[in-house]
This record gives sequence, C-alpha cells and structure tokens, in this order.
Amino acid sequence: MALAKETMTDEQRKSVALEYLKAFDNGGVTSTGDGILDLFADDAQVYFPKWGLATGKDDIGRLFTDVGTTIKQIEHHYSHFNWVFSGGDVVVCEGTSHGEHRDGPWRAGVPEWAAGRWCDVFEIRDWKIQRVFIYLDPDYASKDTERYPWLAPES
Repeated sequence: MALAKETMTDEQRKSVALEYLKAFDNGGVTSTGDGILDLFADDAQVYFPKWGLATGKDDIGRLFTDVGTTIKQIEHHYSHFNWVFSGGDVVVCEGTSHGEHRDGPWRAGVPEWAAGRWCDVFEIRDWKIQRVFIYLDPDYASKDTERYPWLAPES
C-alpha cells in the first residue's frame, strides 16, 4: 500500500464508495466516463464470496469480469444505505439491491432469506480504494436451496 499523502474526510471517502457502487449500476463506468478500476490503488485488494481475494488491478479486473458476466443488471438502493465510519480510512456500507442474474432475478427481501442484502467494508485513502471486502450471498437467483433444509418449500 502507498504512503498516505492527503487526509480525507468521512464524506469524501463516502463519495468514493458511492462512485464505486454507482459504477456497477452503470456497467462498470464511473460518472466521469472512466472505468471502475480507475477508482482503485494499483495494489488494492477485493474480496468476493466464492471467488476469493483479488490483489492488484489486473486480478480485480478478472474478479469483476468473472462475477460481472453472470449479472445482466444490478441496481443498488441508495436511499436505504447505512454508513458506518471508523474515524480513519475504513468506511462500511450496508445496503440492498435488485437485479437480473443469468439464473434469474433477485430483489432484497423477496424472499426474505434470499440475495440482495450486502455489506461492503472499504479502506479508502488518497481518493483511491485500497481495499473493499464484499459480504453477500452470491446465490443471486436463490437456486442453492437443497443444502439448507430450512429453505425447503412447506408442504
């Protein structure tokens, strides 16, 4: 990780995190027309469940391509976000989303146990994402029900 050059406020870190989330809703393109990877430090890390840890922009690009090719459309529910600030470089965003996965649609709360609820833990410094760990259920279309008996349809 690079040495810190500029002190950022919580609101500034939040603006970087929002730009990242909005880029996903816009096919990986930021509000300035740049690619989503431009928001990351060269040595950044991203964790995604069932994919693992990506380190560096090339690896992060592979992660986003692998996951992105399974998602036809996504929309985050910005008005329902919960933000937690650490007083340092860490910002946490908890939220909901809906969209279309190649295996079917999803919407937070439909059903209540399904995909659509997520939490991202960001580390943002010098206007760049240093780290984002994504916590969610990657079974967007709710197909993985056989392994969990409590999800079986009631007779």
